Amino acid sequence: MTARLRGPVTLGPSAVAGVGGDDSNVSGVTRLTRKEQLARTRERLLDATMECLVVHGYAGTTTQRIQDAAGVSRGALLHHFGSKSELLVAAIHHIAAIRLETFTREVADLDDSPEALRRMVDAIREIMAGPPFQAALELWAASRTDEQLREALLPAERRLGAALRELFARHAGIADPAAASLAFESLMALVRGLELTRNMRADSAVADRVIDDWFRRVEALRA
Repeated sequence: MTARLRGPVTLGPSAVAGVGGDDSNVSGVTRLTRKEQLARTRERLLDATMECLVVHGYAGTTTQRIQDAAGVSRGALLHHFGSKSELLVAAIHHIAAIRLETFTREVADLDDSPEALRRMVDAIREIMAGPPFQAALELWAASRTDEQLREALLPAERRLGAALRELFARHAGIADPAAASLAFESLMALVRGLELTRNMRADSAVADRVIDDWFRRVEALRA
């Protein structure tokens, strides 16, 4: 199965660039334009927000911690995001985009072979694990009582869910639309639940056996 993220958060390419200063490289790389510098600073702040959500949880994710993790000044942070809420809303879309990009990359060459469904399930498990998913969980929990977060979170998650659902319907091989929809929803519930309870299980192979049982049940529905 495709290896899933388990280790420390790794920031995106922007983490190696200077923020608010000289982004030229001593080896002779062309200096970034002001627009490129701003884009990298913004990405760096969003990556740092994801990191803080994973390491400190929602309650412990402060603008000071984000600023420190990103290595930027207070002015640079406020230039991009006027408030913590604005930053977290942007982080929601950033995290959803990372997960969708990962999924798209994993299924880019998916064909109609018998193994297509299993490969797709592996890709779904990939984006339902690791730092981006863990950060999303923190935001989901907080959104229960934060209307602004919830309003931002729902469209982002729905876009991701629609992409997953579309590909599942294409490769599941289940003729009955109602049965295919139920199979998809049961898979999503299983994968999310398995990741949520991963730290509580002594046997890490249990998750694979649960998914294998799902495959056996779905096989009976396939045309």
